[in-house]
Amino acid sequence: MGAGGGGTSKAPDDRSGLDLSHRKAEHVKVVLGQNVEGRYRFWDDIELVHNALPEIDFDDVDPSAELFGRTLRAPLVITGMTGGFPDARQINSNLARAAADAGIAMGVGSERAAIVKGQFPESYACVRDYAVPLRFANVGAPQLIAQGPSDTVLGEDQIRSAMELIHADLLAVHLNFLQEMVQPEGDRRARGSLERIGALARTVPLFVKETGAGLSREVAERLRSKGVRGFDVSGTGGTSFAAVEHYRALERGAVREARVGKTFWNWGIPSPVSVLEVAPLGLPVIASGGIRSGLDMARAIALGAQAAGVAGGILRAAAESYEATRAEIDQLIHEFRVAMFLTGSRRISDLARAPYVIRGETRAWLRR
Repeated sequence: MGAGGGGTSKAPDDRSGLDLSHRKAEHVKVVLGQNVEGRYRFWDDIELVHNALPEIDFDDVDPSAELFGRTLRAPLVITGMTGGFPDARQINSNLARAAADAGIAMGVGSERAAIVKGQFPESYACVRDYAVPLRFANVGAPQLIAQGPSDTVLGEDQIRSAMELIHADLLAVHLNFLQEMVQPEGDRRARGSLERIGALARTVPLFVKETGAGLSREVAERLRSKGVRGFDVSGTGGTSFAAVEHYRALERGAVREARVGKTFWNWGIPSPVSVLEVAPLGLPVIASGGIRSGLDMARAIALGAQAAGVAGGILRAAAESYEATRAEIDQLIHEFRVAMFLTGSRRISDLARAPYVIRGETRAWLRR
């Protein structure tokens, strides 16, 4: 998944039929086998106002959207999840084939394993076998700075290798410092990350994504000043990577880190709040973190995002088959079109102006 790395699991996950005995498979194993959801569904706090007289036909609804200069048939992104172990090729192939057929964007998980250690590069490269209209490479911000005297710092040549591996259009630099604090082997140094991201942004097109803890306006403004092209907010309300790492730490007997994961299970900024804070900055925003339906997608667009991102919610389908993956994507897009119809939105630009009400804990956040 987002950061990758660490440990050796003991057995395959019986429900997926995948060989999950490699280190990079541990995140997949936990997400498939444990409850790692956040405690609260923040997207349910966003209520779109029903239009009882939409004055359009359902067949007229056009969900096509622009993201980073590319046209998608729907504003949906499969955000970076996995790679770097044998069966990741099956997952990423299913995702890429479905993304190409549906005309949506896709990213891969952290590519450090492939570009630094040469571990299973085919588990990422398979994505370029399909005509995905918008592809995102992926590296972590902690790997852009020195963590220790013997650690490899990713340089420009390795970054370009990561992009070439999947024929990427943009690079996603993920921020996962909460996750690193729970990992027994996690990276603890963050000083200098902003400058390194800025240096990279001068050489390759990139955007910055969080991994489940959300982005504030202040952080987004600092990143914008360094030339990033956009954001994936990935806030709380979906898969908690503190929870994922809690289970990994338990399996490895890392008592302190397991307790940190439990303590910080729900740490972060809610996804809808992040969208509302970051969207006014004028750069493309992907709303991820708890997107579980086409209605959630519509809520995100109404709040100001250009696209919605899914990860954990589609992983189980991708671990099963292409057919299951495509069926899940088609369901999300159908529900999204239903939400557009019921708000009288013929185009994405109409939905972006649709009225909404904010309630619950999200409203309390916005009052802070």
